[in-house]
Amino acid sequence: MDTTLLLIIIGAAVVLIGGMVFIYAKNYHNVGPNEVLIIAGGGKHWVTQADGTRVQVGYRMQIGGGTFLNPFTENAQTLPLETYTINIKTPEVLTREGVHIIAEASAQVKVASNEDAIRKAAEQFLGRGASAIKEVTENIIEGYVRSALGALSVEEVYQKRDEFNKKVRNSAVADLERMGLELLAFNLRDISDTQGYLKALGQPRIAEVKRDAAIAQAETDKETVIKTAIAQKEGDIVRFQVEAELASASRDFELQRAGFQAEINKQKAEADMMYEIERNRLATELKKAEYETRIVEKTSAIKVEKLEIERRELELESSVKKPAAARKYQIEAEAEADKVRVVLEAEGKAEAHKLEGAAGVEVKRAEGISRIEYTRNLGKAEADAMTAKAEAYKGYNEAATAQMFLEKLPELARAVAEPLSKVDKIIMVGNGADGASKLTGQVASVLAQMPDVVEAISGIDLKKMLGGKKE
Repeated sequence: MDTTLLLIIIGAAVVLIGGMVFIYAKNYHNVGPNEVLIIAGGGKHWVTQADGTRVQVGYRMQIGGGTFLNPFTENAQTLPLETYTINIKTPEVLTREGVHIIAEASAQVKVASNEDAIRKAAEQFLGRGASAIKEVTENIIEGYVRSALGALSVEEVYQKRDEFNKKVRNSAVADLERMGLELLAFNLRDISDTQGYLKALGQPRIAEVKRDAAIAQAETDKETVIKTAIAQKEGDIVRFQVEAELASASRDFELQRAGFQAEINKQKAEADMMYEIERNRLATELKKAEYETRIVEKTSAIKVEKLEIERRELELESSVKKPAAARKYQIEAEAEADKVRVVLEAEGKAEAHKLEGAAGVEVKRAEGISRIEYTRNLGKAEADAMTAKAEAYKGYNEAATAQMFLEKLPELARAVAEPLSKVDKIIMVGNGADGASKLTGQVASVLAQMPDVVEAISGIDLKKMLGGKKE
């Protein structure tokens, strides 16, 4: 029960608040900055007029913005503050001289922005809209335009438009202010007539203007011709002076250019001479460098050749002399071994025969002295044979050694010449033909020294042996 009551109370409060918000929103009125909201009702309000007096009115104003209206006691209407353009065209109006003319003008008016003028405008135009303001303003200004035209001549209106505009403005301002309106601007745009007065009024002036224009044109043409002739004369004088100055400047320029060209040619000649001197110097240095390079190449080639000769001598030493010495030592050792072997065999046989002889003497002592003598003679014969054999072996060893060296000579020659086959490039210093013959001569010289080398190693004189065979 309590919950239901609470919900009812809450619902009623929500409905009440929503209704109040709706009523407030419904009765809140706002206007733009160019509008005034006039709120009538709600009691009296004291206002101060322009002359300082205070009076009570039954409405209040809201210039721009918004305000809340009491829906039960107040209502609101809007009064615009915007500017209106009023176009005025009078019918034919008699001027002071009785000429019928038609005037066209325009004016800009609005409700004044002060509160006193707004109250006046509200009393005059509230509820009638902008059309009422335009209609009233047009009638007032048109009346003052007609009044001003009747007080002036056509020439005065045509020639003194500013005074005409000022007179109409000053006449209409007071009436418009009494209605809360403000005249911002007034301008007479045009005047016309249906009788041709304005056209006729302008014809003498047009003729005068044309005459003056023709005279002025003639005077202008005359002055133009005179001034043209004078200007042409002065121009010719100036032109001749300029041409003379130009010729003088051209002459000076040519002289200076010739001087510059001479200086350039001189500098160029000096530069060419220095170039030739430098080129000759560089060429001399280049030739000198080439000669020095050739000298270095020849010196290097001589060093290479000397090193090659030393290498060949070392190769000859290792491949010929040392193997020959080793072979000589081997042959001598073998000969000595053969000699020792033969001697030992001879001694062994002699000892054996001796023992046999001794045994035979012991066994056959009885055989007599003849048998002993026989054995002695046999041993002596064998000893002599062995001595002859040793001598034969000695001669055989010398011949064998000589034969061996003769057989090895081609191999020694090939060993001497073989290093030349492994040389990629040989630089000959001097005449090429002499260098080639010198090279082959060196090989032949090395081969010619072989008998001396053999004789130094083995003691065998190959030249003597070969010479003996030749004989």
